[in-house]
Amino acid sequence: MARTAMTEKIIVLGVDGMDPRLTRKYVDMGLMPNVQKYLDRGAARQDLVMLGGVPTITPPMWTTLSTGANPATHGITCFWSQHPTKIDTFVYANDSRKCKAEPLWNVFAEAGKKTLVWHWPGCSWPPTSDNANLHVVEGTQPSGVNYTIGTMDRAQIFVVAEKIQKEEEHTFEGVKMNGAGCIVEGLEVEKNDAADCMASLSMPEPQPISMNPFEGENQNFGKEAPFTTEEPLKTAHGWANAPADAKEFSLMLCEGKVRRVGLLKKDETGAYNTVEIYTSKKVEQPLIRIKNGEYVVYMEDELLDKNDEKQAVTRGVILIDCAPNGSGFTLWLGNALKKDCDDLFWPKHLYKDVVEHVGYVPSFELQNNLGGSPHLWDEFMNRTWREYGDWQAKAMNYLIEQEGYEVVYSHYHNIDNFAHSLYEYRNGFGNEEQEEVYEKLFQQLYVDTDRYLGDFLHLLDEGWTVIITSDHGLLCKEEPGVPPGLGDGFVINTTIMRELGYTVMKRNEKGEEIREIDYSKTRAVASRGNHIYINLKGKYEYGIVDLEDKYELERQIIDDLYAYRNVDGKRIIGLAIRNQEAALLGMNGLDSGDIIYFLEEGFNRVHGDALSTLKGHADTSVSPIFIAAGKGIKQGFYTDRVIREVDVAPTMAALGGVRMPAQCEGAPAYQIFAEEF
Repeated sequence: MARTAMTEKIIVLGVDGMDPRLTRKYVDMGLMPNVQKYLDRGAARQDLVMLGGVPTITPPMWTTLSTGANPATHGITCFWSQHPTKIDTFVYANDSRKCKAEPLWNVFAEAGKKTLVWHWPGCSWPPTSDNANLHVVEGTQPSGVNYTIGTMDRAQIFVVAEKIQKEEEHTFEGVKMNGAGCIVEGLEVEKNDAADCMASLSMPEPQPISMNPFEGENQNFGKEAPFTTEEPLKTAHGWANAPADAKEFSLMLCEGKVRRVGLLKKDETGAYNTVEIYTSKKVEQPLIRIKNGEYVVYMEDELLDKNDEKQAVTRGVILIDCAPNGSGFTLWLGNALKKDCDDLFWPKHLYKDVVEHVGYVPSFELQNNLGGSPHLWDEFMNRTWREYGDWQAKAMNYLIEQEGYEVVYSHYHNIDNFAHSLYEYRNGFGNEEQEEVYEKLFQQLYVDTDRYLGDFLHLLDEGWTVIITSDHGLLCKEEPGVPPGLGDGFVINTTIMRELGYTVMKRNEKGEEIREIDYSKTRAVASRGNHIYINLKGKYEYGIVDLEDKYELERQIIDDLYAYRNVDGKRIIGLAIRNQEAALLGMNGLDSGDIIYFLEEGFNRVHGDALSTLKGHADTSVSPIFIAAGKGIKQGFYTDRVIREVDVAPTMAALGGVRMPAQCEGAPAYQIFAEEF
């Protein structure tokens, strides 16, 4: 049955990790004037909280936001999905082919609404409708447009100094996680009539295993700038055109396959504050000339891909901490992105249009690279994400005007990216000076987010309805140290499960445990975040548990989880239930574990292992945010209605006058509508 639309145009401004508790705090402090303008012209709860779904993980929740269905219904239950017959294997979940529920953007497109889906992780790529009204940009991972398929070389920090005698690279130790930090390897692109390009991602075997709490997501805990290369700085010699007082250095790129050389030069005052980067000493023109404190958004270069073929790229460069006496400096090179990379744009002309009228996709500083240095966070993280946000806002506004879109879904990853790393260092626990420094960083992050959201305020005057939302917030831990060895969404968590005797590792000739699970003795594994799987006979290749013993084993595991204590004698498990009971949370069924669990408040990682109602240190929470403004919405209105994550899609459907998505389980938040519904 056709419905009367309350608005003709709707845009979703999704900000990954945007915390309503922090947003409310900063709005009240006057730091987020643009969000205040949306509130003045719209509706929300007073606390800005939306009741989040679970798991509080990116792909499941963005999929819930777009389908109105719970994870048990749409089938995306973590960052990775569990292989149905191989207990030791994950399958990548940021893939629309894994989604069993209809997204609302298909409904809008088929109703005649020209619709853009911009970098929406979870279920947007490849496009699942061949309707000409549907346009899709990326969505295979949360970080940024083209980050996976387009990255030729990762971002890196170079510390260049005279006191350094030889090159030394500092990288992560411990378990290697494909997908951790939103990096996905093994991307294959294939042709398709509907999409012309599909992302086929899978997890290579053997499955990543965490042997202790300092591995997996926590492997960079307490480390300073783990992706840093130290390079010697020497007197320049053998150059085609270098001043006598210039100094030289080298940069090893693409995992050592490409070498670039550089010069440190004096300015007119005699201070060393200028760096030039060259392809070789023999050429006279540098790739880039940059002064201390500058940020050059696009340095053009040619790098080698995995097949040793040259690819034209752009990358950002920032120069800081130049010592005037020429003793050293710090150089940031952003992730190098292929210039010719329209594979994940549908239709492909969107990429060319954005590049020609707005510019190439900027590189940015990804989580986990900066250690606990507030100086590096401010110079590299906030600075590059501010630039990326400006580029994205310009690109989206340009396409809205040129293409005439009536519905837009968009995703921006700055807060989640920032908090994943900084929250590991922010828990000062009495160190007021440290808390003040990190609080200023977070204020700036939210000020920048407000700036990004402000770039779309003009749409309110053009008859649009704007929805600001997030998949989840992020928790700053209340307990010192790393979380317990359970709940990491990117690995098989063996630490506590080994202590309890349910997961057994193989041993070497010395009797020492090795990084391989002995499934002939393993009764259960904590696979991904929140899920425990029974190694059942007939279901898994290595199954050893009889079906008639499954129920009692589940009871025993749940009992042991609740009884488990950390070194301070505190319980670490907040909730543990069987699969059928998890229907209450929308996490039951074949795509979820036999046992679903969540960590007790205070022991959580930044998100994922937490119930969606938990709060953390430094005014943080894991709840998502919801604000609606513009046509069809009451102005300056605060509702008592509990708006749930599954309610966003049906609310948009009601506003837009289209049918509900086929598997929708939520209900319209009609209390915020400007007219009777």
